[in-house]
Amino acid sequence: MIEANLHDHYTRRYDEATRLGSTLKGRLERARVRDVMSLYLPMPPADIVDVGGGPGEHATWLQSQGYTVELLDPVQIHVDQATAAGITSVVGDARRLPWPDGRFDAALLAGPLYHLIDAADRRAALQEVGRVLRPGGLVATVAINRFANLLGATLANQLSERRRVVEEILADGYTPRNDRMACTYYHTVSELRAELTAAGLRRVTVHGLTGPGGWLTVAIDRHFKTGVLPDTLTNADPFQTALDSARMADRYPDLASSSSMLMAVGYRD
Repeated sequence: MIEANLHDHYTRRYDEATRLGSTLKGRLERARVRDVMSLYLPMPPADIVDVGGGPGEHATWLQSQGYTVELLDPVQIHVDQATAAGITSVVGDARRLPWPDGRFDAALLAGPLYHLIDAADRRAALQEVGRVLRPGGLVATVAINRFANLLGATLANQLSERRRVVEEILADGYTPRNDRMACTYYHTVSELRAELTAAGLRRVTVHGLTGPGGWLTVAIDRHFKTGVLPDTLTNADPFQTALDSARMADRYPDLASSSSMLMAVGYRD
């Protein structure tokens, strides 16, 4: 159902269950998904599907807000973790959803669009999620900015050793040499908007999910392992600074491309 190396990435090399709480960057991503979803979601109760929902971090929050949530993920361990957290969960493929037409009011795809390398597969996933939504239903999907590796490698002072990977991602959106993230595609803002529009979604808006402040969290996570800046630099809370920066940038759509992660929202006709 998924590439073997992607399955290996999530079962042997990478603990998705701790990612959103163990680093400043992860905490910012989690907070901002909640920010953006809260802007668009209908009032509870409503039925939401979390496609590629991993261990259920976002689904658990949505359920706590009064929504009914069902989760699908291709990795068995993620489904087991989500089920243990009280989320109705199933192993499956974003391109072939198991639900009938018009089942949900809203959908979150926080992983499929950047783990489906081929444009045809991403289109299939978007069309499938549109199929299981009711008319007027909301789709919110996360993508990774095409330019994130260039800026991240620069901040980490690793550009010389990662130059080939960075240049291939900048040119094509993908490289098989990417040892940091298996099976990962990187979008531009205009490309992400175009993919949602081509799948039949309307009123598409692209947010800079982590915003310009996200680069502060990347730098701190890389250079200050405690996640805290030395007192000699500043007494401000870097997480709050990054969050305030991302929220401020939301008012200026042109700043979306300054974010390492993107979140696009659209509606089914």
